[in-house]
Amino acid sequence: MGIMGGFSRNDNVFNVIKLYTMNQLDVTYQQLLQDILENGVEKSDRTGTGTISVFGRQIRHKMSEGFPLLTTKKMYFKGIVTELLWFLKGDTNIKYLVDNNCHIWDGDAYNAYQRGFKEKHYLKPTSTKEEFIERIKTDDEFAKVWGELGPIYGRQWRNWDVYDQYRMKAADGTRFYGKIKPIDQIANLINDLKTNPDSRRLMVNAWNVGELDQMVLPPCHYGFQVYTRELSLEERMTIWNERIKGLHFVLTWGNGKTQVDALDEQNIPKRAISLMWNQRSVDTPLGLPFNIASYALLLAIIGKMVNMVPDELIGNLGDTHIYKNQIDGIKEQLTREPYQLPKLIMSNNVNFNDTIDEFLNSCLISDFQIENYQSHPSIKMPLSN
Repeated sequence: MGIMGGFSRNDNVFNVIKLYTMNQLDVTYQQLLQDILENGVEKSDRTGTGTISVFGRQIRHKMSEGFPLLTTKKMYFKGIVTELLWFLKGDTNIKYLVDNNCHIWDGDAYNAYQRGFKEKHYLKPTSTKEEFIERIKTDDEFAKVWGELGPIYGRQWRNWDVYDQYRMKAADGTRFYGKIKPIDQIANLINDLKTNPDSRRLMVNAWNVGELDQMVLPPCHYGFQVYTRELSLEERMTIWNERIKGLHFVLTWGNGKTQVDALDEQNIPKRAISLMWNQRSVDTPLGLPFNIASYALLLAIIGKMVNMVPDELIGNLGDTHIYKNQIDGIKEQLTREPYQLPKLIMSNNVNFNDTIDEFLNSCLISDFQIENYQSHPSIKMPLSN
């Protein structure tokens, strides 16, 4: 029985002592890979590649232990930031991603183009994906049509369409639908966190069943929920000591002030915030490491906007699989010992204190950096679209 209690570990991967001296995120992730290899079943899939799959797993990480960017292979952090900001902008066209050298959605857009997702503006039949992406970069009219992925994540997060139904007085009883103001789930979430942080409705959903057929790919990570709790006095004082190094706390209170008064005056957070996302389909070698870091970054951003401390990150995983053509890369990753996790640095130039749109208008991709990131080399593994 392995350390996680769900499957065995080979002794040549790690010994027990090393499991607890390195970062636990990479260890848990490697255990998940081993779990799939040992307990997974073979399944067919829409790409025709074939998978080995398990169902119903969970990833948990305490944000206090470091930013959860895997170290057992090199991760492209700029791409993670780029995609998340793209989601938060409500954008659904790959033009922004391509222009910022983020190519994780290229294959889905190109496949949609090949299928004739829209019946106009075809390239020559012999066009390659590389030619397609180059035209997305250089031809705005082409990109407007063929870079569009449909109402995927960003659209649902920021502009969930709402229709008002009413019956006309026509004799045939015809129904008409009129569009009304869309729902901005992210803006609503931030407002609710500020005004009702104990709510059990702090949720954002991307699974719009009425629009799935308009998307090039239905959402894999289809929704998330946040949860907050009050920090203890001891936890708040720890935060104070981390922020104001060298200045003893007792110097800032007295003359009738309580410790709580002094902490409040310094705007020390009163609450911790956790995030749990749900994912129906998990490409464990390629997609999951990206998802973990992306939702950790989202948790950090939202926490900063509402002055709460990022606490726990949880991923609930449905069909958790590896593609058969990824097995060699996985075996290589399982031999690697983790390094310590890095630290997330967010620029002081960013406006975290107001609305989501003002935040987005104030920040650049380069405003989010990783400090002390040490990793093993990247591993080339095929992406199946």
